[in-house]
Amino acid sequence: MSYTPGSFEAQVEALVLPILERMALELVDVEYVKEGANWFVRVYIDKEGGVGIEECGKVSEQLGRLLDRHDFIPDAYFLEVSSPGAERKLRKDREFAWAVGKEVRIKGRVSEDAPVQVWEGTLLAYDPDIVLKTSEGEVRIPRPGVKEARRKASFRF
Repeated sequence: MSYTPGSFEAQVEALVLPILERMALELVDVEYVKEGANWFVRVYIDKEGGVGIEECGKVSEQLGRLLDRHDFIPDAYFLEVSSPGAERKLRKDREFAWAVGKEVRIKGRVSEDAPVQVWEGTLLAYDPDIVLKTSEGEVRIPRPGVKEARRKASFRF
């Protein structure tokens, strides 16, 4: 059986969403990746103020039972449920929507012939282009030009 990117992720997402709704949690992302000889199903969850290990454990336990029952992933895998972290990756529209108004770090290029650059600033918009307010002014990066996007953690003491 061959793996089509996104196929298992979509099925895992369909199983985990009702669990997260009951627990008032948000789905950030689902990944099915191979690292070395091992496969991993990674589910990233969040809520305002962050998630704790107890919530991750409860989701993992419930989702694990459902995955065992439905048994659609042919390979042996490790299930990991965690927070996306302070500098979470931004890939999907819902992640960019969440990050509007927040500090981000974008690596990419403003045109096909431009060099790859890194910008940090406040995300103003994400569709159809990424629009950042930086210390140098406003920057517009076409979505296809984005190589990596992350929430920029800010710690205040």
